[in-house]
Amino acid sequence: MLAYATEKIFAVVVENCRFGLRMQIKSSPFNKLINFDEFSATPKYQQLANSIINALENRKLQIDDVLPSINELSSAYEVSRDTVEKGYKYLKKLGIIASVPGKGYFIKTSNVDRKIKIFLLFNKLSTHKKILYDSFVSTLGNAAAIDFYIYNNNFSLFKKLIQNCREDYHYYVIIPHFMEETENAYQVINTIPKEKLILLDKILPEVKGTYGAVYENFEKDIYNALEEALPQLLKYDTIKITFPEYTYHPVEILTGFKKFCQEYAFRSKVVHKIETEPIKKGEVYINLMEDELVILIEKILSYGFKIGEDVGVISYNETALKKIILNGITTISSDFEMMGQKAAELILNNSVEHIETSFRLTLRNSL
Repeated sequence: MLAYATEKIFAVVVENCRFGLRMQIKSSPFNKLINFDEFSATPKYQQLANSIINALENRKLQIDDVLPSINELSSAYEVSRDTVEKGYKYLKKLGIIASVPGKGYFIKTSNVDRKIKIFLLFNKLSTHKKILYDSFVSTLGNAAAIDFYIYNNNFSLFKKLIQNCREDYHYYVIIPHFMEETENAYQVINTIPKEKLILLDKILPEVKGTYGAVYENFEKDIYNALEEALPQLLKYDTIKITFPEYTYHPVEILTGFKKFCQEYAFRSKVVHKIETEPIKKGEVYINLMEDELVILIEKILSYGFKIGEDVGVISYNETALKKIILNGITTISSDFEMMGQKAAELILNNSVEHIETSFRLTLRNSL
């Protein structure tokens, strides 16, 4: 019983010490220099490093200023010690801070190369969006500091993230795809100074002014890709496209699809629920959603059909896995690596050009 009471007292003392540290730092001027944004997809160690770099750029920190210890920051902001340590290591690698055993961390230099501050806003994370992101970051190199956010196709969150921006960013790079309230998106985007705006993947006609963009031409892209695949499509009589009723995908895809089927005399259908759709020999399926591809393939095989002979499959967005599945799935896909590279080049060149990204058909055994 005595051991339990002692343990409880010790726990209370430790928690009181932690509380004291939190209050000490949060009531100090240093508190105003650190910002952890829970909505941001930027790693917290990078947010910590960016906060200190911003403070140096704004002359709120000077050479020889002492920084809080790893334990102090970890306790005050309730982040892991690893996060703080990683942030400090990153700053040491840049030569911005140094440390002395027993004395802690301090500012080594106030000469920070001014980086381009970028607010990067994606509608979601996916394999092809990661290709875009990696290309964008790689092309920018060390020239930029990026705050990365994801709004999951939710317009309300999209609006909140833009309206709550605390930084004075040099550029806002945005992918505008929503599940609802699409008609209001342009009003939010129009609040951003156009010289700072770059739209990715999709252009909204209502967004006015002179701004940069790297975009897909959804109607033309699917039409041209299907036209290129015409020799393989001719062994089928019906083309179906899986297009959920509740989706962020642009309706221009359906426009291009229907136009192709009409001009080349294919029977066609827009399938809203692949789970309940009967599958017949002589059909081709164009698949948009990654999670529906497995369902589609399982259904085709359950009917005893051979993919690429009895039933064809075309999938949106190239991924490494589609090169392997069933000896290869035919894909139609934007060049997301190019999209990321060109978006970065618009920033580096201070350009407001509109660039249409390339779109390609990759023929494999599924067609």
